Amino acid sequence: MKTILKYIKPYNTYILFTLFLKFGASMMDLLIPSLLAKIIDDIVPLGEVRQIFLWGGVMILCAVISVTTNVRANRMAEISAGGMTRQLRHDLFEKITYLSARQMNEFTVSSAVSRLTSDTYNVNRMMARMQRLGVRGPILLAGGILITVTMEPKLASVLIASLPFIIVIVWIVTKLSIPVYTGQQRVLDGLVRVLQENITGVRVIRALSRTDYERERYDGVNEELARIEQKAGRISSASGPATTLVLNLGLTAVIITGAYLVQKGETGPGAIIAFLSYFILILNAMLGITRIFVMCSKGMASLGRISEVLEAPEEMQVQIRSEESDKAIAGVSEESIPLVEFRDVSFSYNGKGDHLSHISFTLKKGESLGIIGATGSGKSTIVNLLLRFYDVDSGSIWIGGRRIDTIPYPELRAMFGVVFQNDYLMASSVEENIDFFRGLDGAQVREAARYAQAEAFIREKEGEMDARIAVRGNNLSGGQKQRIMIARALAAKPRILILDDASSALDYKTDAKLRKELGAHFRNTTTINIAQRVSTIQGADHILVLEDGGCIGYGTHTELLEQCAEYRLIYELQMGQKEFGSDTAPVVAG
Repeated sequence: MKTILKYIKPYNTYILFTLFLKFGASMMDLLIPSLLAKIIDDIVPLGEVRQIFLWGGVMILCAVISVTTNVRANRMAEISAGGMTRQLRHDLFEKITYLSARQMNEFTVSSAVSRLTSDTYNVNRMMARMQRLGVRGPILLAGGILITVTMEPKLASVLIASLPFIIVIVWIVTKLSIPVYTGQQRVLDGLVRVLQENITGVRVIRALSRTDYERERYDGVNEELARIEQKAGRISSASGPATTLVLNLGLTAVIITGAYLVQKGETGPGAIIAFLSYFILILNAMLGITRIFVMCSKGMASLGRISEVLEAPEEMQVQIRSEESDKAIAGVSEESIPLVEFRDVSFSYNGKGDHLSHISFTLKKGESLGIIGATGSGKSTIVNLLLRFYDVDSGSIWIGGRRIDTIPYPELRAMFGVVFQNDYLMASSVEENIDFFRGLDGAQVREAARYAQAEAFIREKEGEMDARIAVRGNNLSGGQKQRIMIARALAAKPRILILDDASSALDYKTDAKLRKELGAHFRNTTTINIAQRVSTIQGADHILVLEDGGCIGYGTHTELLEQCAEYRLIYELQMGQKEFGSDTAPVVAG
């Protein structure tokens, strides 16, 4: 509840005015049947046509005021509900953006998408419906009962006797529907996940002739969602007919009792007609209240899911700078301080077995590190830790003499230029993809494209830097994608450059040119190159060989050829040594 109150507060005045308009409109609706009773019982017997038209005009005026204020209030309700939802969706997106990688793994991307879309929509509908019917319904109900009790206590007692049954119906429907709506949203998460996977992997699915299988998988989760929606619909739809049945039975009893009272002369026909009008108002008010409870059930279920994200604790906070860190850099020149340092780092994604075990290395400004190893050996995990997507389980990471968890995120991330193993391109121009909204000038972008060996193929495209790139770069080859992403990483002249298998789609000639440009123009940039090819990293100042998360070799290319059997084997397989035959095809490790 605290979550929604935060978003209601800025619209307090607006909402109060909406409720005031709704209150006024409800008063007009309650006044009309009383005016009708006065005309029938008091004016008509007198035969004064002028009075009939006068009081009839008052009824018409009340109806016009009711309609006008209701329309205005409904528009205001939609505006305030839309504003609250916009801010809620903004804060939810921002929170998701800053969730730790571990938290994002727990919530899942598909769940985040459905919470941002369908869940916020349900909250929007709840807030709008509460303003539109939340005041009108109770006022018509309470006011109608009060007036009917004053007008005809005997008839009112029949009406009041039916209300406990309606309250029980609404309570049962609400209690049963909230868990069902929560389960419905969870199944919707699964539907979004399957849909994302199919859209992203459509080429692979078609290439492997798995279209029918994926259709069946989608149909399965779709049918499950339909089944739960039908269950929720059955529960919520039961409230309307059940409430109508109770009220109509009451209405029948009112008509019978009213006829008996008129026959005895205890009341007039005008009062009975007015009472029936009030009864219809009360009926509509009760139906509106039941709809509110159904909508609130769905909205509260969605609000609970949204609150789980908004109230998620901030796991990876920036720590206060330690004395150890200050002493480490006090009175020491920048050149002598290691720029990147791993000190006996161990880490596990699931908290069970280590995915990295006791990793240590040191890089000074301008030095380069090559990391090689089989798939799953922990290469990309080092990148995740270095960018502080995760915190280490033991050991520590230091950047420029400061422990990584004491560096503010904007400052930390600004040090890096990164090409991830599974990176992405936007549906935008070449220049915008390289700039990536960092405000770089055109000269920097073109220079980065030249260093990344992307300039030649960009010139061949119509519009050159303004040429459009399709979603996920689907109109580019694998090598062209990688060169655009490398240019993006180089454009801001980072202090630390990370290339996570960034040249796997490049031919050997282009790869060699790229390494030559990096050596010539980025001498002061510390480079970490994760690769599967020995040729890509053999010129690095240091090479780290990983196996099952542990270091099995560390040194220069020459040292590792002499001391590390696994590295030597990879080198011999890839470089085609004579003992394997001169015509041996290169094999990529892992």
